[in-house]
Amino acid sequence: MANRTDFPPGFVWGAATAAYQVEGAVTADGRGPSIWDTYAHTPGRIADGSTGDVADDHYRLFAEDIRLLADLGLKAYRFSIAWPRIIPAGSGPTNAPGLAFYRRLAETCLQHGVTPFATLYHWDLPQPLEDAGGWMVRDTAERFRDYAAVAHDGLSDVITHWMTLNEPWCSALNGYGDGALAPGRNEGVNALKAVHHLLLAHGLALEAIRSPEGSYGIALNLAPVRAASDSPADRDAARRVDGLQNRLFLEPILFGKYPADVLDDTGMTAWFAEQEDDLPLISAPLDYLGVNYYFPTTVAGPDGPVSDPSKPSAQPGSENVVAVDTGLPRTQMGWPIQAGGLRDILVTINEQAPSLPLYITENGSAFPDSVTADGTIEDDDRQRYLEQHIEVVRQIVADGLPLMGYFVWSLLDNFEWALGFSRRFGIVHVDYATQTRTVKDSGRWLQRFLTQ
Repeated sequence: MANRTDFPPGFVWGAATAAYQVEGAVTADGRGPSIWDTYAHTPGRIADGSTGDVADDHYRLFAEDIRLLADLGLKAYRFSIAWPRIIPAGSGPTNAPGLAFYRRLAETCLQHGVTPFATLYHWDLPQPLEDAGGWMVRDTAERFRDYAAVAHDGLSDVITHWMTLNEPWCSALNGYGDGALAPGRNEGVNALKAVHHLLLAHGLALEAIRSPEGSYGIALNLAPVRAASDSPADRDAARRVDGLQNRLFLEPILFGKYPADVLDDTGMTAWFAEQEDDLPLISAPLDYLGVNYYFPTTVAGPDGPVSDPSKPSAQPGSENVVAVDTGLPRTQMGWPIQAGGLRDILVTINEQAPSLPLYITENGSAFPDSVTADGTIEDDDRQRYLEQHIEVVRQIVADGLPLMGYFVWSLLDNFEWALGFSRRFGIVHVDYATQTRTVKDSGRWLQRFLTQ
């Protein structure tokens, strides 16, 4: 089993959160509405009827949370900056109190020996920009560039590690493909336009903010995709899903091209040909790539047609591809647990871009926690999950891959998007009624791992 001494001294150990999931204070100090405010307040959208209006009240309790993070032995905090706090309408005047909040947050990190890693976009698009077309229109990418420049100019003296986007797959294909996440639209294969505009936003932002003093990357949710059998139908299903999940993002970012087979599958070749001039921006060199890993995917071909354009799907052009249960244990999210998949996806990336530094920017699990009579939070399943994945991280580092750090998702239990408060990912338990924080057994295990 992994030991802290197995890792080089500079290896980064951190925890991650996202603004709408933890901050609350959605109308405080000039913050404007985001698509998640609108989505969460739309009846039927959130499983338990909750919203992120209060969440973990991190906006007011951040100093306590950062102190807790540091006490656990973690040396980095990955958080997201809420665009509606900085530019409430998405474009136009800057909101000084919003910038001031993130300055206080970053300075508190530094006071505790914690390095701040800021993500500029973790899904909270200002609602006025969605009203004007959202990520389906090019103008949103240009407005993101402007916002990124304001945030960077105001905070780059206290934050040197930056990520442009978190999981553009989710923003585009859940937000505009199957409607499972905000803004909840069903645009079919046209959701791929949102993919391009998000990646263009990444490129425009990098061009606007990159400086020699900083380090700049993007966080993608990537996963190995496997065929259920060696049959042609199953192998084609795996090709299709791998194309949408991984290659549609990696190839333009790393190589300046979109995968031709994905564009052909979706009938989007002609539209993407008109966007080719954007590819040099999108493929500008990264200082690092962030990888969010949770589970592998195994797929099979359908009995009938692969495509069903009438069916809202996060797999446009391959709507009827079948996800296969391989019998692996699962988290409360229903996600199969296989730590070795983390190694597989990092090896694949390293083969394509051997010199590119990598971070695991999210890795974690949701399980129903048991609160004992004395207030202890027993979460053996989560601890076992972390042990298994950190052992794989040890092997990856020992094999010489350029892996620079690991961020557990999440520091705190929080608002889990469309599932509301029904799922807990934190290594710290939050009593949402009192905002009391209690370190779970998994957090104590991680603390012992990092400090002994």
